[in-house]
Amino acid sequence: MLLWLLLFSTLGFEAWGAFSWDKTQVKNLSERLQDLFVNISKITGKGRLGLYDVSTMVSRKEWGAGAVGCNVSLTMPVGFLVTHHIPGLECHDQTLCSQRVRELQAHHVHKNSWCDVAYNFLVGDDGKVYEGVGWGMQGTHTRGYNNISLGFAFFGTKEGHSPSPAALSAMENLIAYAVRKGHLSPLYVQPFLVKSENCLVPLQKASPKKACPGIVSRSAWGAREAHCPKMTLPAKYVIIIHTAERTCNMSEECRLRVQTMQSLFIDRFDYCDIPYNLLVGQDGAIYEGVGWNVQGSHTPGYNDIALGIAFMGTFSGTPPNAAALDAAQTLIQCAVDKGYLTPNYLLVGQGDVMNTLSPGKALYNIISTWPHFKQ
Repeated sequence: MLLWLLLFSTLGFEAWGAFSWDKTQVKNLSERLQDLFVNISKITGKGRLGLYDVSTMVSRKEWGAGAVGCNVSLTMPVGFLVTHHIPGLECHDQTLCSQRVRELQAHHVHKNSWCDVAYNFLVGDDGKVYEGVGWGMQGTHTRGYNNISLGFAFFGTKEGHSPSPAALSAMENLIAYAVRKGHLSPLYVQPFLVKSENCLVPLQKASPKKACPGIVSRSAWGAREAHCPKMTLPAKYVIIIHTAERTCNMSEECRLRVQTMQSLFIDRFDYCDIPYNLLVGQDGAIYEGVGWNVQGSHTPGYNDIALGIAFMGTFSGTPPNAAALDAAQTLIQCAVDKGYLTPNYLLVGQGDVMNTLSPGKALYNIISTWPHFKQ
C-alpha cells in the first residue's frame, strides 16, 4: 500500500506560471517529504502538542479571507489524506503569506469558479498553518477524493526547494492533531495520485503503434442494460486486477463468465454493473465491461480517473498466458492512441492502491516490468 504522496498541484502551475524542475530537484524534494510521511504514525503516537495548543493557526479572519465559502460537509473521520505542494507562492512571514493565500483564494474563486480556496488547510514556510475551508467542509483539491479526504497544502516554498523545517514541523503537528481529534482516521491512507505535470512522470518514448485489439462488445456477451456514472477522459491510471475466480480459455466460456459476473455484482452486491472497464480472457480476447466512457466500481477513490482492466482468473501462483498478456498491453497502447488514456499515465496493481491481494503475485511480477508501472 502506498502510504505517502507528493502531488505538485496543477492549481499552483495555472496560477503562478509554468516552470520546469530538473530531476535532481524533484528527487530531493520527494525524498524529504517521504521521510516526513514515513514517520507520521510515530508522530501521532507520541501525543505531540495539538494544533490549538500552540500559536501556529492563522484563521480565515486573520489572513483576510474573502466573504465566500463552501457548504458541502465532510463526514468525519475521513480515511484519506491528500498532500499538495504549491510552488510559486514564496513567503517567509505571516503578513506576506496571508497575502499569498488571499491571492490563491481569489484565483480559485474568480478564475476556476470554485466555492473557496481549494484546500482544508495550508502550511507556509513561516511555519504557520492557514485555515482554508477548515475541518468540516469539502475542499476542491483532488477530483475523486474531495468527499472522503482532507486536502493539506505546502506553500511559500522557493521553486525547486523542499518546505522549510518549520513548515515540515507544522505539517506534522497538523496531521497529528487531525488524527487525535477524530478528523482523520488513525488508519488513513495517502493515495498515490498523478496530475498533469510532466515532472512527476517523464513521458515515455512513443511505442510503435499496433492495431487496436478487437473487443467483444456487451451485446455480444449478452450484457444486461445498466446505468453507471460517466467517465471523464482521458483517464490518468491503469489499474490491473484479477477477478480471483476460475479462468476461461475458450470464447464461449469467457462470454458466459463475464455474463455471470455481471449478474453477481448487480443482483448480490447491488452494483450498477460489472465493476471493470475491460476484461481479458485466456483466449486472448478483450471483453467490454462498462467500457471506456463509463466509470467502473473496481477501486474506491480511483474509479473516475482510472481504467480498471481485469484478467479473468486467479494469478497468485501462475501468471496469465502469453495471449492474454499481449492483448492487455496492446489494449493499453490503443487506449493512449485513441485518447482514452493520457500519454503519461501511471500503471499500478490494484493492491498498490487498496488493501487487496489483487492482481496476484504472479501477475504483479509481470506488470511491474511494463511501461509506466509505478509501485
